[in-house]
Amino acid sequence: MVSSCTILTVHRVLYQLYITVWKGAITVEKLNTEGSKALFAKTKMYLVEGVASSFHKAADEEYPLCLERGKGSKVYDVDGNEYIDYIGGFGPMLLGYSPEAVNRAVVAQIERGSQLSATTVSLCQLAKKLTEIIPCAERVSFQNSGTEANMHAFRLARAYTGKKKIIKFEGQYHGWADEEKISIDAANVKELGERQAPARLFTTRGQRRETADDIIILPWNDLELLEQVIEQEAGELAAVITEPIMCDSGPILPKPGYLAGLRDLTSHYQVVLIFDEVITGFRVALGGAQQYYGVTPDLAVFAKAIAGGYPLAAIAGKREIMEAGVPAAGTFNANAIAVAASLATIGVLETEQVYPRLEQLGGLFVQGMRTLGETYGIPLFCQAVGSICILMFGLKKGVDDFRHYLTAADIAYYDLFVRKARQYGVRFTARRGRIYLSTEHSEADISRTLQVAERIFAETKNRRAK
Repeated sequence: MVSSCTILTVHRVLYQLYITVWKGAITVEKLNTEGSKALFAKTKMYLVEGVASSFHKAADEEYPLCLERGKGSKVYDVDGNEYIDYIGGFGPMLLGYSPEAVNRAVVAQIERGSQLSATTVSLCQLAKKLTEIIPCAERVSFQNSGTEANMHAFRLARAYTGKKKIIKFEGQYHGWADEEKISIDAANVKELGERQAPARLFTTRGQRRETADDIIILPWNDLELLEQVIEQEAGELAAVITEPIMCDSGPILPKPGYLAGLRDLTSHYQVVLIFDEVITGFRVALGGAQQYYGVTPDLAVFAKAIAGGYPLAAIAGKREIMEAGVPAAGTFNANAIAVAASLATIGVLETEQVYPRLEQLGGLFVQGMRTLGETYGIPLFCQAVGSICILMFGLKKGVDDFRHYLTAADIAYYDLFVRKARQYGVRFTARRGRIYLSTEHSEADISRTLQVAERIFAETKNRRAK
């Protein structure tokens, strides 16, 4: 087995090699985006807020980029600018934009019909395949989005246990439904309330507050507090839901032994353990974070990368829970096109050396950012897990939970970094330090990105937000 020190040394050598080869070969210039500005102003006349999702425009942006197309690791805006893209459609584009294998499968299925509303051979194949590659999957069910899939998982846990309360953790996002979109964000730690009994925070008007009555909020990565609450609420507690890697804020990695401890606690108290693998599924390993960490939940939810850019979500879990009497209603569930796209996506992930390649690229990015941070005196934490890279400023070690993230991370400087990177042709997710790699990213992409980062560090080292 190759040691982590050896791998890090290889990444350091490769980083120096690529910087040497590419430095000076690429100019870093600010891009003109007046076309995006004009189109956004026009779109607001017809579309609420000018965007189809709140994810499409950061709160501090005057206007978002208006894109025309994407191919591979790049996207292109209405002004003709090219961007190296690390947003990845907010997760689905693990194979990059417009992947050939998925395109072929989708075109072939269109010829056979797009919405058959029936069991098909391909649906049977996909269901079987998921039970083979996902550790917890004895049975599967389908929805169209992570929000719907988590709603279904909540119902399954309640139907199986006959109980109603569910524990979720601060800063974790499980969808936009009323009882899911609670305590997903905060401006500061004070808003979160006492650590032992956190507040229930709502994020939108029209959200029914009584939906939070059965949701218990806790800080993440704290087994001692979790056990106290589970013991206290065991008579009414149906489930604990968690992201195995807390991706929506940070991201934040589980402490060593935390996920295994979660598994032990929930098993002991006969509480259903749900892994929300909407982000981690297929991105950190073919079988998700549960395969990566070797911890098997009772239920797991997958979406985003499962179908290479097409809307599909799956709930997977133990047979007795999955068959607890909760029908999977929905007109577009397991739409034939999405099923074809998913089979093609999984086919690529199974047959090509995807994950070692992603780890290599992640290592180059991480080593490059760490080196630049040291060079320019900018404290940062950077790490990669599978195709997900973590980037935080203001600290040199990772954080333990959302409260720690709010107090230790320099979120304002990260947002400044994201804005300036966009001006130089690199797209990152705003606020969240979550960076998605794809199979289509290259060493040249990483090198160009590091040049942009160096330019930004040089411009901002004396006027950081904190």
